[in-house]
Order: sequence, then C-alpha cells, then structure tokens
Amino acid sequence: MRIVVAGGDGFCGWPTALYLSKQGHEVTILDNLARRKWDDELRSNSVTPIATLEERVAKWKELTGKEIRTFVGDLNHYDFLREVFRQTEPEAFVHFAEQRSAPYSMIDREHAVFTQANNVLGNLNVLYAIKELAPDCHLIKLGTMGEYGTPNIDIEEGYIEIEHKGRKDLLPYPKQPGSFYHLSKVHDSHNIMLACKIWGIRATDLNQGVVYGLHTDETRMDPLLVNRVDYDGVFGTALNRFLIQAAIGHDLTVYGSGGQTRAFLNIQDTVRCIEIAAENPAEPGEFRVFNQFTEYFSVKDLAQMVKKVAEEEGLTTEIAHLENPRVEAEEHYYHAVNTKLKDLGLEPHLLTDEVLKDILKVALEHKDRVIKENVLPSISWK
Repeated sequence: MRIVVAGGDGFCGWPTALYLSKQGHEVTILDNLARRKWDDELRSNSVTPIATLEERVAKWKELTGKEIRTFVGDLNHYDFLREVFRQTEPEAFVHFAEQRSAPYSMIDREHAVFTQANNVLGNLNVLYAIKELAPDCHLIKLGTMGEYGTPNIDIEEGYIEIEHKGRKDLLPYPKQPGSFYHLSKVHDSHNIMLACKIWGIRATDLNQGVVYGLHTDETRMDPLLVNRVDYDGVFGTALNRFLIQAAIGHDLTVYGSGGQTRAFLNIQDTVRCIEIAAENPAEPGEFRVFNQFTEYFSVKDLAQMVKKVAEEEGLTTEIAHLENPRVEAEEHYYHAVNTKLKDLGLEPHLLTDEVLKDILKVALEHKDRVIKENVLPSISWK
C-alpha cells in the first residue's frame, strides 16, 4: 500500500514509518521538522540523541534495503501538499503532523493561536487534498482521548445513543477538552466528520491515550534509528518526567493530588494500531472513531510505579506534590471503552516493570543530557 506518514519525524510518526516500511508498504514521510525547532525555542532536548531525518532514512535503507521517501514542508502550504499527493498517490494518509502539547498551547495568546491555526487549517488542507487528488485515500487521523475530558459517565468510542423526550439517536460523544490543543483536535474531528458526510471521504479518527515506551523492534536496530524521549514540562509526559527525575535524583513531582486519571498505550501498540486501521479501512463516507489505548492510570499510580522500579535499581526517590499548574479535576470517575481495535486484532503490550526499567536505563545512560530545570512545570493554565 502507498502510505504517507505526515509528522513522520516525530515520536509517534518515526517508529510508525519504520514499522509500515518493514511490513512492505511504500512509505513516504512528510514533515516540516517543527518538533526539532521547538526544542530550540524551549531550550530543551530529547534525552536520547536524535539523528537528522536524512541520516535516519539513509540508515534504514542501508539496513533493510527499503527506501522511505521524504518531503520537508508544511501542511499549511497547500501547493506543497498538493504536489506531495500528486507524486505519491497515497492510498492511506496517516496524520500525525500537529502541534501535540497541551502546555505549549497554553503558554500565551500567540501559542494558542498558532496551535489552532497549525492543527485545524493543516488538517483542513489534507481533507481538500484527498477530495481533489485522492478521493479513495483513507485518512487515518491521530486524535486524542483528551477530546472527551473526564465525564462522570463511561466514555464510548466516538458515539453515544441518546434518548430524549421519547426519541433516540446515535450522536457524537460530547467533547470537554481541557486545553487549546485538545480543542484543536475537537475542531479536527468535526471537520473530518463533515468532509465524510458531504464528500464521501473515508476516515478513521484514533482517539489516542498517552503514549509511553521508547523502543520498537525497528528503532532498536541501530542508534541512528532511536526514538526521542521528551521529559520537560511542555512536551514530556508525566511518566517520562518521573523516570528522568528518578535518573537524576530529583523528586517525582506530582501535580496536585495526583488523582488525575488518563488512558495509556505502549508505542509498540501505536504502530500496530495504525497498521490495523490501514489494513481495515473505513467505508466511503464513514467517519469511524477508535479509542486507541490499552489501560489507564492515575498520576500518583505512575509515580508509585516509577519509585518502586527506581529503588529496585538502587536509586533513592521521593514523591513530591506541586500546586497543579493546570485547570482540571484531580479526583474523578474515568472509564472508557476500547474494544474496536482489539476486535480487529490488537494484542496489547501492557505497562510492566520491565518497560519502565528499559526507559530508566536509557535515562541513566544519557542523564548528562538532561537540562535539570526543565523537569519542573513552567506554564500555568490560569
């Protein structure tokens, strides 16, 4: 299959591109390299040293004989995007190419406006490119479980049956995003739904949980293929921050009470979910939603798991509670449905001590690269 992976230089996109290439698909990476520029803006970095995109794809070809084409450019430049479609004639378009950080979107007005313009308009350009140049192309769009918020009822997969005044209907599940980033994803979902309805586009919206882990079989093949590990208060997940904090002897900093519960999945399951969606495409005109996660944890659960593993490795750690810089419920009900991907063949990799030790080992190996002041939050929602 001819597959474009937009955002293929990023944390989810890079291992996905390698995995799909290994399965025999004709893979093209489209990326504007913005994630690398944001490291410079924030004076941050990946704990793991990251090769250039050119070095990465060259090493992959050397090791496997498989070529991954690359286009460096922006989805918001429609002439560029149109040319990518003309040259690649994609059968599937995997869309990871958005600003993915809630804290980044909350820095100030400029960052909020950039996040929404970049994400929403770029996605709208993709929809028009599919309509005009590849109408049978299957859009596989990365959404987020954060679109739903934390309702006091079970979270269904995209839709919920409602009975109101004696009548029933199947409606989109209500959205309660908690940041301008999450709100951009809601706008994306609405735009994709409309495009499917009026143009007959086929689309799968993957409402993904927080991704953890570092290696896939493909990224382990050579140091030049390694994935990035973000740890700062802007792009680093809570789990990554805790592991890096443990590696450098810092307290594990839990925001507020730590009762915030979120959905999670292993990076190995991310790449497999993309493959499942590609090989089982939506029907023309269908806007399909999968909740892409395998388990959920509270923040304090994660901190306790990291503390246990760190101490088994001879490290001394303490859990500290900080004032929560976010505006969110810290104690809440959380139960979400995630059956559709499993029904199509997903066999989950769950969060184990071995997975945590694997990341911790890498953090210890590269702890001299950690910019220590970046492990604390610097952005407030308020």
